[in-house]
Amino acid sequence: MLDGLRVVELAGPDIWGAAAVAHCGRILADLGADVLKVEPPEGDPVRHVPPFLGERPDTERGLLWIALNANKRGAVVESRDRARRDELIADADIVLQPSLVVDPANADQRLIVVTITPYGATGPLAQTPASDLEVTAASGSLWLAGEPGGAPVRTTLPQSPFWTGTYAAAGALLAVIARRTSGHGQHVDVSGQQSMVTVHPPAAVFSDVAHEEHMRLGPNLLGRSIVGARFRNIWPCADGHVSFAIQGGPIGRHTGRMLAAWMAERGFVAPLLRSTDWDKFDNRTLSQADVDALEEEVGSFFRTLTKREFFEGVIARNMLGYPVADAADIYADEQLKARAFWQDVSIDGTTLSFPGGFALFDGERPAIRRPPPALVTTTPARDALRTR
Repeated sequence: MLDGLRVVELAGPDIWGAAAVAHCGRILADLGADVLKVEPPEGDPVRHVPPFLGERPDTERGLLWIALNANKRGAVVESRDRARRDELIADADIVLQPSLVVDPANADQRLIVVTITPYGATGPLAQTPASDLEVTAASGSLWLAGEPGGAPVRTTLPQSPFWTGTYAAAGALLAVIARRTSGHGQHVDVSGQQSMVTVHPPAAVFSDVAHEEHMRLGPNLLGRSIVGARFRNIWPCADGHVSFAIQGGPIGRHTGRMLAAWMAERGFVAPLLRSTDWDKFDNRTLSQADVDALEEEVGSFFRTLTKREFFEGVIARNMLGYPVADAADIYADEQLKARAFWQDVSIDGTTLSFPGGFALFDGERPAIRRPPPALVTTTPARDALRTR
C-alpha cells in the first residue's frame, strides 16, 4: 500500500521514545514503506532490552528489538554528524523522531515530521522524558486499573509506547494524504499522555453523565446497573479464567437462557437461573444481593470447566463469553491460524513466529520481508541508503 513512500526513523535517546517511534515505523514498514532506521554507533536503546534469544545480552538478539524493527533497513550515524543525517533525510517523505532533532520550521516544505514524545513538543512538560509507568499515570489509565479500594495497578507489559506509535502512524498517513492536495508537509506532534487519555473515553463520559468517577473495580464491570450494583466480568475456571457477564438486552437474555439450560444438562442445580424469566430480564435494576446470588450459581459452574470447554460451549450456544487467553492460548488460537496471522522468520538460524500485520488487504496479510537491521559501526562515508 505504501510502496514508494520513504521514511527515516531516528533512534530514541531512551527506551520509551525509542519503542514508540520504532512501533510507528514498523507499522509503516509492514504496509510497504521503505523505512530506514538511523542509529548511533552504540545502537538504539531498545537493542539492550531483555529478554534475548539464547538468554545472553546481544544487541542483535533482543526480542523487543526484533519485534519492533523487522521490515526496516538501517544506517549508523554519529550523533554529532548532522550533515550525514540531513543527507539521509533529504529524499524522505516522513521523518519519525523521539525528540525535536529535526526542526519542522526549518525542514523542507514537503517533509512530514512526526515527533513522538511522552507529553508533546509544547507545553510545560515538552521534551520531558518519561517511562511507561509515568505516561500511564499522567493519562489516568493507571488510576482506573486495580481492585476496589486498592492502589492503582499497572499493566505488566508497557502499553503507552505502542498506543502512541499507532496514533502516530495514523497521523503520518493523514499528513501524506493532505500533502497530495496542499503540496506541503506538516508537523505531526504526538503526545503519549494524550494518546493514552483517548484510550478510555468512557471514563470522562461517565463522569459527566452520571456525576461519578470511574473507580477501580478489579474483575467487575461498571455501567450495567442504575442502582449501583457491580457485575463480575472475570471468573476463575478449572485451568485459568474466562470473561463473562450477566447482561440484559436480546443477546444477554439469550445468553442467560442458554447458560441455565447448559447447567441443567450438566446436572447443576441452579434454581435462580432456571426460574428467571429471561424474556423480561433487566440487569440494570438488580440489587447487589440479587447479582451476588446469581453469580454464586454461575461461578460454581464455571469452576468445573476448562477454558476450552467453556469456549466450545459458548460457541455452540451462540452465547457471549470468551476465555482469558495467555500467550500459549494466543499462539494456538485457531482463529488466528485460519487467518495466517503468524509468520515464521529466521533470525541467526533461529525460527521465530512473528505476529502478522493488523489487517488483510484483498485477502493477503502484509509479509515480513526482512529481519531487523544489524548494527554496523563502520560504514562508507556516503553509503547512506545501503541495505543492512
